[in-house]
Amino acid sequence: MPRVSRNCPRRRVLHDRRIAGSRANIDHIVIAPAGVWVIDAKRYKGKRPTLQVEGGLIRPRRESLRIGGRDGTHLVDGVATQVERVGSAIVDPAVKVTGVLCFLEADWPLIGGDFKVDGIQVVWPRLLVERITSAIAAPIDVDDVHRRLAETFPRHA
Repeated sequence: MPRVSRNCPRRRVLHDRRIAGSRANIDHIVIAPAGVWVIDAKRYKGKRPTLQVEGGLIRPRRESLRIGGRDGTHLVDGVATQVERVGSAIVDPAVKVTGVLCFLEADWPLIGGDFKVDGIQVVWPRLLVERITSAIAAPIDVDDVHRRLAETFPRHA
């Protein structure tokens, strides 16, 4: 996965963090001036992530994630839960928290291919780094948010 430099004065990264009261972990948390990214990295070599939409006009719209034709929506739900926990730890509602499923070695199309499922971004590594580094928003105190998240989510042993 391309790196968002951990030593960049404007970005901080936490890797493999424990979630209290759970056996689950958060793969990566990136804290940047534009907000916080909660990233779940998945390796599905040669499989294509796609968005499936059902309903919309008459029935309620329902989005789901498909990976190589199989349902992967449980992955979206997992990231959404992580985003909730990180948002609660930050406390400040002005800090934007973005959930991301980043698929490594997936079968992405040559043009386009990224999408959102229920607000969770589904991308490949280079696009994710580009989005993090180019995002513009009201600056946050990166060091303060980093410190708070590092205390709330200790390193996974």
